Amino acid sequence: MSKKKQLDERETATTEETAEEVIKEPSELEKAQALAEDYKRKWYAVSAEYDNYRKRNQTAVSQAYKDGAAETVLKLLPVADNFGYALDSASDEKTKSGIDKVIKSFKTILLSFGVEEIPVNIGDAFDEAVMEAVLDFPCEEGEQPNTVKQILKKGYKSGDKVIRYVQVAVAL
Repeated sequence: MSKKKQLDERETATTEETAEEVIKEPSELEKAQALAEDYKRKWYAVSAEYDNYRKRNQTAVSQAYKDGAAETVLKLLPVADNFGYALDSASDEKTKSGIDKVIKSFKTILLSFGVEEIPVNIGDAFDEAVMEAVLDFPCEEGEQPNTVKQILKKGYKSGDKVIRYVQVAVAL
C-alpha cells in the first residue's frame, strides 16, 4: 500500500471515530441534562413538601396553644362565677368595690388570652349558637316567647369559638 493510501485510511478512520464521538457526546450531554432536570424537579418537590410540612406544623402548634389556653380559662371560669356571686351578696360598699376590682382584673387577664364575655341581656332573643337553655318559664303577659328571662351563668368566647355557653332561663 502506498503511503498516501495509508494516510487516507487513517484520516478516514480518525474522522469516523471523531464523528462517532461527536454523535455520542450529544446523547451523553442530553442524558446528563435530563438527569440534572430530574434532580432539579425532585429537589423542587422535596422543597415544596418541606415548606408545606413546616406550615402544617406551625398551624398545629398554634392551634394546640389556643386549645390549651381555652381549656385553662374554662377551668378558671368558676372562680369568676364565685366572685360574681360574692359581689351580689356583699352588703357594704367597700366589700362590693373590692370584689369589683378583683372581677375587673380577672376580666383583663381573660382579655389578654383573647377571651371575652358573651354579651346577653334579659329580654334578648334566645340564640342557640351562644346560649344554653337550662330552665324554661311560661310567657307572662307582654313577654315575647323564646326570650331570655334570667341569666344563670355568663358565657365566654375566644374569637368565634364559644368556650362556655351562656346558661339562661327562657320564656316559652
